[in-house]
Amino acid sequence: MLVSKTLAEIAKVIRPGITTLYLDRIAEEFIHDNGATPAFKGYGGFPNTLCTSVNDEVVHGIPSKYVLKEGDVVSVDCGVILNGWYGDSAYTFPVGEITKEVRRLLDFTKASLEDGVMAAVAGNRIGDISFAVQTKAESGGYSVVRELVGHGLGRKLHEQPEVANWGRKGSGPKMEKGLVICIEPMINTGKKRDDADERWLDHKNS
Repeated sequence: MLVSKTLAEIAKVIRPGITTLYLDRIAEEFIHDNGATPAFKGYGGFPNTLCTSVNDEVVHGIPSKYVLKEGDVVSVDCGVILNGWYGDSAYTFPVGEITKEVRRLLDFTKASLEDGVMAAVAGNRIGDISFAVQTKAESGGYSVVRELVGHGLGRKLHEQPEVANWGRKGSGPKMEKGLVICIEPMINTGKKRDDADERWLDHKNS
């Protein structure tokens, strides 16, 4: 709940002319004011509270002095620790007016998430979620990022099982009642490959 409230605070201020670092400061202050701790800051050396990925950046973007422009889209990934439990969620925001092509991509990505959630039922298997996400994305002519996956969530930020955005029905671990997972569709208009890991490695090695 606190993660969604933090994202709602971000939604209030996103507009052309502000920096992603400004969004990061808003989120960190709000999280602390609500008695929680940013989950990402310091995790594996990550320097900020939010991951802010602009336009063709898929995930793990680092907040910076980049000034958001009309027509940009920015994925804001937020995590918190509250009472020893982790929360983790992301939302992609349009900045001002966006093109019809970009709107269609956002709509299909949201629909892919919704189909994945519908498959997340006790007794089903993780592959049922993966298949649902992939099927919806590819039905729109999009490709699915395969290097990065969703995950379990609880006392740690990343727990088993991994939740891929592609796969076969009936494959993978069976979901039990009470399981908490992050379903994270990452959809491209172009190729399947993603360079997010290389960007993060470059940051860590710099």
